[in-house]
Amino acid sequence: MFRPLTQGWRGLLPSVALLSTRSISSGTSTDVKFAGKVAVITGSTNGIGLAIARRLAQDGAHVVISSRKQQNVDRAVAALQGEGLSVTGTVCHVGKAEDRERLVARALEHCGGVDFLVCTAGVNPLVGSTLGSSEQVWDKILNINVKAPALLLSQLLPHMEKRGQGSVVLVSSISAYVSLARLGAYNVSKTALLGLTKTLAVELAPKNIRVNCLVPGIIKTPFSQVVRTTGSSWSQPHLVFPRRKGQPEDCAGLVSFLCSPDASYISGENIVVAGFSPHL
Repeated sequence: MFRPLTQGWRGLLPSVALLSTRSISSGTSTDVKFAGKVAVITGSTNGIGLAIARRLAQDGAHVVISSRKQQNVDRAVAALQGEGLSVTGTVCHVGKAEDRERLVARALEHCGGVDFLVCTAGVNPLVGSTLGSSEQVWDKILNINVKAPALLLSQLLPHMEKRGQGSVVLVSSISAYVSLARLGAYNVSKTALLGLTKTLAVELAPKNIRVNCLVPGIIKTPFSQVVRTTGSSWSQPHLVFPRRKGQPEDCAGLVSFLCSPDASYISGENIVVAGFSPHL
C-alpha cells in the first residue's frame, strides 16, 4: 500500500543522507558556532527580523541586515555594532530586482559567500476581506510576501552552493493556520509560504541546502499591532502556554537552531512559535 510513496522518496534518500552526515563530520572546536558564516536577513531593522539578526550575530555570524529605509538600516547597524557584533546593512526593497542585487553584493563583500538566508520582510497594505482586495493589493502582497523570497534565494543560490551547504528560513504567520478575518489576502500569502518551504526543501536537498519555515504567533512587534488594535475575531485559545504575548526573541532562538549543525537533519518543516499548537 505504501510502495508508491516509498518509491517517490527513494531518489531523495542520498541527498537527505548528505544533509545528515555533512555537519556531524564538520564539528568545530570554537565556542562560537557560526564563526566564519554569513547571514542575510530581510526586514531586519526591527521586530522579529532584528531579534534574529542580533541572535545570529551573537552566535558568531557576520549578519547583513536590510529594510526599505536608510535611517532604519543605519539605526539598527549602529545599535548592533555598539554591542560588539559583526553587522553591515543596506537598503533593500525586496520587491525591486536592483535592491536585491545590491543586497547580494553587500553580502559577498564580507567573504565571498552566503551561508544563511532569513526572509522576514512582509507587507499587509489592507485590513479587509479577501474578496474586497483590489488587484493592486493582491499584486503587492504576493510580490513581497511570496515571490520576493524565492527570487532573492535564486540570486543567492550560486553563492550558497559554493559554501557546500546552507540554511534558508522563510517567515510565515500563524494566520496561515488560523485565518484572521480582516487580513484576507495576507492570510493567503502566508499560507503560500508553507508550500514554498516544502517545495524548495525538496528541490535544494541535493545541494545540501535546507529550507524551513518559522510560523510566529502573535508576537509583540509594530507589525502585529493591527491584530491587537483592530478588533480581530481571532484570539489565542485557552491552550496557550505560557500565558503571555510572544516576544521577538522567542523566534530568534529557533532560527539560530535551524541554521546550526544541530538541525542538519531537519528540512521542509513549518514550525509554529505561538505558545500553542494550531493542530490541537
